[in-house]
Amino acid sequence: MRSKVLFLPVIMAFVTALAGCTPTAMEGRNVFSSDYRAVSDAGYHLPRVPISKVPKKYHRQVVTFETKEKPGTIIVDTREKFLYLILDGGKALRYGIGVGREGFQWSGVAHVAMKREWPTWTPPATMIRRQPELARWAKGMPPGLANPLGPRALYLFQDGRDTLYRLHGTPEWYSIGQATSSGCIRLMNQDIIDLYKRTRIGAKVIVKR
Repeated sequence: MRSKVLFLPVIMAFVTALAGCTPTAMEGRNVFSSDYRAVSDAGYHLPRVPISKVPKKYHRQVVTFETKEKPGTIIVDTREKFLYLILDGGKALRYGIGVGREGFQWSGVAHVAMKREWPTWTPPATMIRRQPELARWAKGMPPGLANPLGPRALYLFQDGRDTLYRLHGTPEWYSIGQATSSGCIRLMNQDIIDLYKRTRIGAKVIVKR
């Protein structure tokens, strides 16, 4: 699907307000955000993203987006490296993403079965076989800045089963727009925090290749 980005010059105070506004408050606006400041969250300090080094198309922004899917649906375009949260009125909140490298992609329709703040990460057995050094985390890696899932994770299930794919954060802002992960969809830490609070349990997720 194609989207047409509509930019609106904003003053700093308005950009700051964007980080805390709800989808309802944003409807009808065409908003672009460069607010990726440092965040203190649950006792952790997430550093500022040097957002000027990230292509603007991957910054969080409201875009025109025509779809028959209901508001609250998440559509992941792995080819273009965008994640869309559908809003009312032909709009969507778009985030830049990093996706799975060749051989690790997944596509299909799933739903968000769980949401976790500062989640534990447990590498799948197949990953441990490829990278034996990860065996130390076979029972789970504690939350923290070094945890690959970052500050938030949305767990994708299909037909009642865990797909093992997640929407999660990453401190590796430079990987956004790239195909480098082991299959999961990664967002900048500030973006996954934003998406997390806007997404409900049971939300439909469509992953396209």
